Amino acid sequence: MTTNPFINALAALGYIVTIVLAIFYGGPAIGPKDTIFIPMAMLSLFVFSAATMSYIVLYQPMVMFLENKKTEAVNLFLMTIASLGGFMVALFVLQFIFSR
Repeated sequence: MTTNPFINALAALGYIVTIVLAIFYGGPAIGPKDTIFIPMAMLSLFVFSAATMSYIVLYQPMVMFLENKKTEAVNLFLMTIASLGGFMVALFVLQFIFSR
């Protein structure tokens, strides 16, 4: 990823939005089918999401940390998490405003 925490957080948010939209709009298209494949798909999605979010949030700070730029690495990680938290708060505020 980048050394810009805002862009990293936007990438994480974009991934989250994509997954949620796929589940929200794809679920009714598939219909309620109780098969063994649904839990397998959800567990696979969980593992894939953990790997994807790890790459988005942790890859660049880890590279910087291994290059002995420890302070910059920690700052990038914390700023990325803070940016992602800011987006989360904004989404909750929008949910509160539009749910009235």
